[in-house]
Amino acid sequence: MTARGAGRGKGLARRAGRELLGLSSGEYRTLARLNTPEKIQAFVDSIPQNFEIGGITCLSVREVLRQRRALCIEGAMVAACALWINGEPPWLFDLKAEHDFDHVVAVFRRGNCWGAVSKTNSPILRWRDPVYRNLRELAMSYFHEYTNRRHQKTLRSYSVAFDLRRMDPALWVTNSKQCWEVGWALEAARHYPLVARRQQKLLRLKDGIEREAQKLKMYKPPQAKPRR
Repeated sequence: MTARGAGRGKGLARRAGRELLGLSSGEYRTLARLNTPEKIQAFVDSIPQNFEIGGITCLSVREVLRQRRALCIEGAMVAACALWINGEPPWLFDLKAEHDFDHVVAVFRRGNCWGAVSKTNSPILRWRDPVYRNLRELAMSYFHEYTNRRHQKTLRSYSVAFDLRRMDPALWVTNSKQCWEVGWALEAARHYPLVARRQQKLLRLKDGIEREAQKLKMYKPPQAKPRR
């Protein structure tokens, strides 16, 4: 599977300048320095996890840089923006789950193979090296570890590579509110199934050692303040 629809529109800038994005000089320099996917991943990892204290969020690139917190789609938009600034398409990739949360990553290509930059707080669903021949292979690399609190394997489908150049940067780069339009666009994008219904009945639950491994977190949630 290729990035169907990605990069085909007319007038899609190959490299995003500061004026196009609407970023300040400092914001732009921060992302411009991330000139490889590996540097982008390290930067995204360094941003504390967004535990959505105070309500659910979908923060823009600017707000992630300002608030210093991110969850998966927010980190993916930062990664996509940095890729675009450095001359690569800003592609998002949606992994859709059943009875579980979806996961969104930024994808990139090296030669004919795909890799992914991923913001996650656990040891799973992380970075993927660019060795996957198509997007289905890339999605399947997340399948075994993608489990819910009932220890069920929940990943069911994957999207096309969604090109953020098709959206106004004011909606996802500099938006001071919430970027729900990005989430809705990903939800509406074409998705492809990973497993058939008959195969779902054969899936084994996560075992004990896998459950222990998944307890490891990069950032701990803030402790609730004791009541007086």
